[in-house]
Amino acid sequence: MVNASVLIGTEPNGAPVSVDIEELLATRLLVQGNSGSGKSHLLRRLLEESATLVQQVVIDPEGDFVTLAEPFGHVVIDGSAYAGDEIARLAARIRKHRASVVLALDGLELEAQMRCAATFLNTLFDAPREEWYPALVVVDEAQMFAPAAAGDVTDEVRRISLSAMTNLMCRGRKRGLAGIIATQRLAKLAKNVAAEASNFLMGRTFLDIDMQRAADLLGMERRQAEQIRDLARGHFLGLGPAISRRPVAVKIGAVKTGAKNVVHGLMPLPTAQGADMESLLLSEPLAAEPLPRVIAEVEMPPVESGELLEQIESFVPAGEEPVEPPVEPSLFAAEEQSAGIDAILAEMAEEADCTFQPVATLFQDFTVRCRMARIAGHGLDITAFRRRFALAVAGVDARDPGWAAIVSAANGLADDLIAPFLVIARAAQTGLPCPDDQELCRIYGTNSLGRIRRLLEHYEKAGLIAMRTDFGGRRSIGIPAIGATTAAVD
Repeated sequence: MVNASVLIGTEPNGAPVSVDIEELLATRLLVQGNSGSGKSHLLRRLLEESATLVQQVVIDPEGDFVTLAEPFGHVVIDGSAYAGDEIARLAARIRKHRASVVLALDGLELEAQMRCAATFLNTLFDAPREEWYPALVVVDEAQMFAPAAAGDVTDEVRRISLSAMTNLMCRGRKRGLAGIIATQRLAKLAKNVAAEASNFLMGRTFLDIDMQRAADLLGMERRQAEQIRDLARGHFLGLGPAISRRPVAVKIGAVKTGAKNVVHGLMPLPTAQGADMESLLLSEPLAAEPLPRVIAEVEMPPVESGELLEQIESFVPAGEEPVEPPVEPSLFAAEEQSAGIDAILAEMAEEADCTFQPVATLFQDFTVRCRMARIAGHGLDITAFRRRFALAVAGVDARDPGWAAIVSAANGLADDLIAPFLVIARAAQTGLPCPDDQELCRIYGTNSLGRIRRLLEHYEKAGLIAMRTDFGGRRSIGIPAIGATTAAVD
């Protein structure tokens, strides 16, 4: 039986403090603490420890949690890069495919953040019944999305955002959505949203009104509320069925990831002073430099919505990874091949629209077909399967010596980029015209001609191909590694 408890820290006497994730899914969690009290650290610890147990959806207004992507496989969605209907479609796919995601809203103004989060949460909430899978929905800085009183936003925006948060906390449980909300001040958070949580982790706070509300939620007497003011950074008082039946002091444990571009503590001052510093500031004309943006931009370009949907569809839920022992991807290793596996891959590659299916779906189909063919232990993990399937789509025949040089030239390519290159190289080797863009779209698994053009540019920059267009407008593609060129074609 899988242990559903995760360790978040220790008591002052060293005893471990755990959170029961199954109980948390049914009872929800409220985290409160002033800025600098360690709320984000607590949320990060909880997310990291439970990443392999349950789907996670993070509403991240400051972009702090995007670092979960690399070590834990979360898909990062830049909220500023998509329209409202695209955000809704993304949320629907997330619910369907059980992808763990971080919705980064740091590129948006407050009203736009509230609208985007409301659209996203409402779509998660409105998913069809067969998609009501369990998921932790973490909302950092929840007082922004469920304010207790009208502030700098319009009544309409406040209403739709508050409604979405209320649905999450009040009615989300039956739909598998477990709200985890964090706020700097309880007094700024709508009471009907905070009241639905049954588990509490209260950090340092100084204002009397917030201390009193925290003490009431923890069942403490008024005179005991003073200890909330004395809590150190990273220390919390916990209570609830998923944590402890009595108030317990907990020091949050270490985390593996951290927020980007955050410097804690002091730094050495610059050595330039006086006239030297004045020279640095005033030596160049001010008009020559662009004004800095108030909101820092992520240097990577926004991902197209179609590509992001493919990432979500390809997401393998935590705990459902293939159980076959992983092996190193090998192209023609006889020990991992059989005529039956080759036949199954070739049969799948011939099916219409096979390249448009998520790799997780294809791998599951492949495993079922192997079982039906009584092939025990096919020896492929999902990474090796992805490469073998790409070879099958390209028509690679291990018995044909002509393929060896082509496959060798493609060894440095990512698995999702290899099939179109193999097809082009084979056409060059045999002197045939290069497949047109529509055929390359089918092989690559996309409907976007723009993506195929960018793919060819990527091949060319990597030195894999050399494109040439003659005066008649006919294109030919050379493959330097095999010294061959496709026939020219319009």
